[in-house]
Amino acid sequence: MNILIADDELDMLKILQSYFQREGFTVFTATNGAEALDIFYHEKIDLAILDWMMPEKDGITVCREMKETQKIKVLILTARDTGEDEYLALSDGADDYVNKPFYPQVLIMRVKKLLQMESVQRLNDVSFDISSQRVWREGKELDLTKTEFQLLRVFSQNRRQILTRDQLLDLIWGMDYMGDPRTVDTHIRRLREKIGEDIIQTHRGVGYSTSE
Repeated sequence: MNILIADDELDMLKILQSYFQREGFTVFTATNGAEALDIFYHEKIDLAILDWMMPEKDGITVCREMKETQKIKVLILTARDTGEDEYLALSDGADDYVNKPFYPQVLIMRVKKLLQMESVQRLNDVSFDISSQRVWREGKELDLTKTEFQLLRVFSQNRRQILTRDQLLDLIWGMDYMGDPRTVDTHIRRLREKIGEDIIQTHRGVGYSTSE
């Protein structure tokens, strides 16, 4: 899933980008309304998170233009907290409305609900439940570590796309990770031992992808 986050508070933007990337989303960011629309017209965006009070074009204006152009989910973020403001945002096409400050985990849950992301997903003959982090193959439950489960989920959400070691480090361990980058290879080897060697392919000198 591709999401666009637009907010002129750079610290907020960086935090949200990190949280959503760890959840397996591909994240585009913008610091004003005009930049958000430019990204929207050039990329396939499934959902936009828009700050109401942005320079150049505010979030409500951007929401309205996006909705008039194509089908997209929009969530408005704002420090404005009156019922009238919420009514205005929803009347202008927003699908949800979240007041600042907020917990990033709650925002992630709201986004997943808007995108109707199913809890149980499949990758080849492996089934896994995002909410409980349980994994099965051929009816047998597998014992995965938290990191192995995150790798499985990221590969499932980026099927057939080659992910480099650096991309996986950012998505799973975070952009501030300073350890040995070859930890990716170690965790993927252990994941393969549990789910089967055929599900994740190695592209030598490039990265990894799913076989499906």
